[in-house]
Amino acid sequence: MTSTKTSLDGTPIKHVPTKHRTPAKWFRVVGWRHAVGVAALIFSLFPVLFIISSSLNAAGTLNSSGLFPSEFSLINYRDLLNGTDAPYLDWLKNTMLIAGGAAILNTALAAFASYAFSRMRFTGRRTGLLGILLIQMFPTTLLFVAMFVFVSDIGGVFPALGLGSRLMLLIIYLGGALGVNTWLIKGYFDTIPRDLDESALIDGATHAQIFFRVILPLAAPILAVVALITFVFTINEFLVASAVLGQGDAEQYTLAIGMFRFVDAQGGEWGQFSAGSVIAGVPVVLLFLFLQKYIVSGLTAGAVKG
Repeated sequence: MTSTKTSLDGTPIKHVPTKHRTPAKWFRVVGWRHAVGVAALIFSLFPVLFIISSSLNAAGTLNSSGLFPSEFSLINYRDLLNGTDAPYLDWLKNTMLIAGGAAILNTALAAFASYAFSRMRFTGRRTGLLGILLIQMFPTTLLFVAMFVFVSDIGGVFPALGLGSRLMLLIIYLGGALGVNTWLIKGYFDTIPRDLDESALIDGATHAQIFFRVILPLAAPILAVVALITFVFTINEFLVASAVLGQGDAEQYTLAIGMFRFVDAQGGEWGQFSAGSVIAGVPVVLLFLFLQKYIVSGLTAGAVKG
């Protein structure tokens, strides 16, 4: 005896046979997306895997390197960290100090400027925004010669800010990306309802209290993105760093300058160069993992609900 399923009102429910999707149809609808994703993943990971493989190759050349080396060795990491051929740890420390300082200070200055442009109305506000945007349209290469002469002349008056000064390089980085970061953060501040500001003002809060206790917590995702972008850009930057620090002692170099001159002086010591690149990528990965929750929350839910 067979039983027939019925709905709540007693109407019999008809059985609809399940349509089996053929492999060809599955590939046309869904499968091609997986294929594109896998291809993009392989394309992105291939350089990383090759650099890691080269760093584990004891021969120290790219010609004998493969995607999977026949013999694994940590000799490149040992020689690099021992500092027998180059002061790598000094370069790493300089880079982390400059990149970390630039990321924190640049994000803070951009947040202050963005709050003024977003929440306050004053004479010259529109001109200031357009001026910041116009300055960012010029590439850094156009300022290279003028910046070199400027830093050289300042060094004659203030030796601590002349050529070879890490502090001067940090100051230049603060102004380099300030305009772009200001526009990014201002656009995010504009999405935060002004009702929150008005409620805080009614409760007796000052503009400083509103900025630090209301706006900044809601804008954590964009601040994390700006800090991460600035940090990665500063680590990879070579042109300005070579102009400011290239005339100083080797211990004052950043990773970009130091590794470039090291591989050039050693006649192609790519094993240690690859090992240094792998070590330099670890702080970036750790920082991204630490800020990932803020980045994801900003891309999905947003900073303000209401």
